[in-house]
Amino acid sequence: MRYLSNTQEDLREMKEAVGIKDVCELFASIPQNTRRAKEIAIEPRSEWALMREFSELSDANKPGVAFIGAGSYSHHVPAHIPYLYSRSEFQTSYTPYQPEVSQGTLQAIFEFQTMTANLLGMDVANASMYDGASALAESALMAIRVKKKPKVALSRLNHPHYVQVVDTYFKPSGFETVELGVLPDGRTDYSKVPDDVSAVIVQSPNFLGVIEDLGAAAKAAHDKGALLVVSFTEAMAWGLLKNPGSQGADIVCGEGKSFGLSQNMGGPGVGIFTCKMDFVRTTPGRLVGQTTDKNGNRSFVLTLAAREQHIRREKAVSNICTNSGHCALAAAMYMATAGKTGLRGMAQLNHDHAAYLKAGLEKAGFRPLFNGPFFNEFAMTAPAGFDYKHEKIAQKGFIAGLDLGRYLTEHKGVFLFCATEVHTKDVIDAFLKEVA
Repeated sequence: MRYLSNTQEDLREMKEAVGIKDVCELFASIPQNTRRAKEIAIEPRSEWALMREFSELSDANKPGVAFIGAGSYSHHVPAHIPYLYSRSEFQTSYTPYQPEVSQGTLQAIFEFQTMTANLLGMDVANASMYDGASALAESALMAIRVKKKPKVALSRLNHPHYVQVVDTYFKPSGFETVELGVLPDGRTDYSKVPDDVSAVIVQSPNFLGVIEDLGAAAKAAHDKGALLVVSFTEAMAWGLLKNPGSQGADIVCGEGKSFGLSQNMGGPGVGIFTCKMDFVRTTPGRLVGQTTDKNGNRSFVLTLAAREQHIRREKAVSNICTNSGHCALAAAMYMATAGKTGLRGMAQLNHDHAAYLKAGLEKAGFRPLFNGPFFNEFAMTAPAGFDYKHEKIAQKGFIAGLDLGRYLTEHKGVFLFCATEVHTKDVIDAFLKEVA
């Protein structure tokens, strides 16, 4: 977008309209000691001079290769996806309040719902949520609505940022969370699930990369009369792993950004939310349904989106009254393009590259923190002195894993590594050479 500055006449008219004499009056509420005393020295440049300077700054960056997952995964985005979702028909994809006018948008969402429900083995999926973290928080609230117990049990191995979002949702509501511990194999310990919880919430693969035993999780939850909520940060894993629905999950939610969306410095994402049909009327957000019009033609409608979400918020099932339509469109395009066989092949490639990286790190002196099964990331205890080496490797253009001590204090000196299909054998070999 080009920047067009306001003229002095424009500024004068705007200041008169709001009743001020100086623009600085707009910032009167900001304490003086926090303001910049002098104006920023910006030298005027021509457009081509400015573009050249930005280009030189960009060329000075060292992009490097990050062997980090931890909730944001580097995947190849096929060229046709940004081409298609950039078409003008899709650029205004927000579902309007008279949605049936927008049949194309509704059909795209319907296809997204269908494919995510099939992928996760669940009965119904909504039109998407803001991201994986908000999807998890809404799942916890939904479980409380269904079971009417103001407490949930959260595995310690859920992503820490997701847990923070749940805590933020719960704090004004007075709801509680209890933490479930970790077994020696890197899985969640379900032996101490309280009797008074609405849900057991577990992530798989979990924050340490280990694939959870969801069958055991479902039994532990259902024995206590609670729902099993399965969360995930890496949607690609379900191209290879047994889906949560077939293992007894009641609600499955997570982040779908791995399907056709680039990392984009952390955002935006697309929250996936699915559940059993029994709970469809307490599902947050909105759902698109399929029907026929008066002429018998296939058509799509926005259904089960309570009007209270838009008007009487205090009576709403959820205050989320929109969806990440454009991101969901990209995910739908990715899943439709790949199909079941393609997703499985891509997921297998992820695991194979991660296994190759893990074997190379073990030869370099790293020790696996756990021996449990993993998908495309895993935790390794680093050799002595690796903290110093980590910085040296970064100067060579490689980000050598995530220090887990930042999030789980008991794992200081442990690094979480990840490899996906974009980490080719040549790239991994070059990285392992620097590590060695």
